[in-house]
Amino acid sequence: MSTTIVTDSTAYLPEGFAERHGVRVVPLHVAVDGRSRLDGVDFGPAELAAALGEHRRVTTSRPTPGELAEVYRSVLAGGAEEIVSVHLSRDLSGTWEAARLAAEEVDPARIRVVDSRATGMGLGFAALAACAAGGDGRCAEEAAVAAAGRVKMFFCVETLDHLRRGGRIGAAAALVGTALAVKPLLHVDDGRIVPLEKVRTMGRAIARLVDLAASAAGSGPVGLAVHHLAAPDRAAELATLLDERVPGSTGCLISEVGAVIGAHTGPGVLGVVVLPGGVS
Repeated sequence: MSTTIVTDSTAYLPEGFAERHGVRVVPLHVAVDGRSRLDGVDFGPAELAAALGEHRRVTTSRPTPGELAEVYRSVLAGGAEEIVSVHLSRDLSGTWEAARLAAEEVDPARIRVVDSRATGMGLGFAALAACAAGGDGRCAEEAAVAAAGRVKMFFCVETLDHLRRGGRIGAAAALVGTALAVKPLLHVDDGRIVPLEKVRTMGRAIARLVDLAASAAGSGPVGLAVHHLAAPDRAAELATLLDERVPGSTGCLISEVGAVIGAHTGPGVLGVVVLPGGVS
């Protein structure tokens, strides 16, 4: 069966990955001072960092069910027999719900919608696992769900202000107001962003991200990715440390986040995504 994988722009797949694997990416919406843009299409990380640096108002919203339905119709008309549509956690966005509504409208028998319970490459790895399974004749939906269930995500931010203002931190609000120079470490737990611990410096935060990722990875094959916004040198340092520390790594991917994630974390964010077992 010919299966096409659809995901959304918050997967932040490295450049060229979507085209190489035949993944259709649906952009989320970004508004800067009320002017609408599309995440990753006409508004990328550089524009986001500049807007946040100028203290402009950046807001985000899901794609509409109609936009997703248009993509689904196009994919099916192009010859796909089945669609597996994998999206960021429903606890972080309404994108999964929009995809579900679109699937019901277009062809619920041939479109499966998966909540990755993650974002960034946590979502990206689930989409790539679905691609690999579909290419091998295995169930792409089951592969996406299985990969999503194995993913671990850890990240640190310069400040919690962006997460607090965006209403994305939930219990992590308890960390707001801590002493200056404290770097909060957080992780994604069952689709929600929750606090993990606090460290005093960014250097210590990087070391802890490596420790956490190495522990989560184990000794077998593993997929690794580093995310950042406007911190390429730190991201490269972190990726190098991970490759040295994690025995199953075959090369850590680096991808800069765009507006939908970056608007809620702010510049300077560093994140690690770990997929024990790798994409298979």
